[in-house]
Amino acid sequence: MDARDAELKKELHASLQARRELGEDYESALVDSFLEKVDQRIDGAVERRVRRQLAEQRLTSARDAREPKTTDSWGERFGFGIVSLVLAVPLSAIGGGVAHLPGLLVAWAGIVGVNVVQAVRTNPGLFGGRRPARDDDAWED
Repeated sequence: MDARDAELKKELHASLQARRELGEDYESALVDSFLEKVDQRIDGAVERRVRRQLAEQRLTSARDAREPKTTDSWGERFGFGIVSLVLAVPLSAIGGGVAHLPGLLVAWAGIVGVNVVQAVRTNPGLFGGRRPARDDDAWED
């Protein structure tokens, strides 16, 4: 029993005692007064719950806003890989035909570079960089 329950119990006891002393004429006023106090207590409890839930929602919204949103689906990543391989054929032919081995190496360095940038964009912690924050990371050692 917390202090608020003890206080409400005292109020009820005082109301019953006053009813005994004053008689039935004041019963309605005493009951209304006690019910008003109960109503205030309920309102306070509801208000605290609502404030707590709003704070939790704001915290969740703030966390969601901080985390990078990834809109890439598996299909988009697969499509990017296919397009990359399809474009690799003519780029390899042009680079190898114009500048031989150095041209081929430059073409493939560009293809690999574009794919690495795409991979890092969709997976921020891929190469040991900063991992995106997760709720359960706070308790891990």
